[in-house]
Amino acid sequence: MIYGIGIDLVDNDRLARIIAKWGSKFLQRVFSEGEINYCEKHAQASINYGARFAAKESFVKALGIGLGRGVKLTDIEVVNDKNGKPDLVLWGEAKAQIENRNIVQVHLSLTHTRSFASAIVLLEKK
Repeated sequence: MIYGIGIDLVDNDRLARIIAKWGSKFLQRVFSEGEINYCEKHAQASINYGARFAAKESFVKALGIGLGRGVKLTDIEVVNDKNGKPDLVLWGEAKAQIENRNIVQVHLSLTHTRSFASAIVLLEKK
């Protein structure tokens, strides 16, 4: 049974300006070390940061709680399997929220262009 669905769209230029202004202070508040390493390997890192930021926003929207309601953005990590398929790894309060709601599956899809990044998260319940 579907528990929730969330979608988000990020303006990559806006995110690039935020990163340019705040640098590692912003990155470390929002992204895991693994996410930072992954994004920085790419010529246009902001595109990949945008997709990951959209995934985090989509996840909290799917939960129905929004940002600032106990789940830290660093508790939500986007990883890729060996074939490049994105997935979410949840830590701390994000993991607790999933367990408390009996959510058994988290689905993630990402897409991006030079200008925009988007993500959708679908949560399945028992």
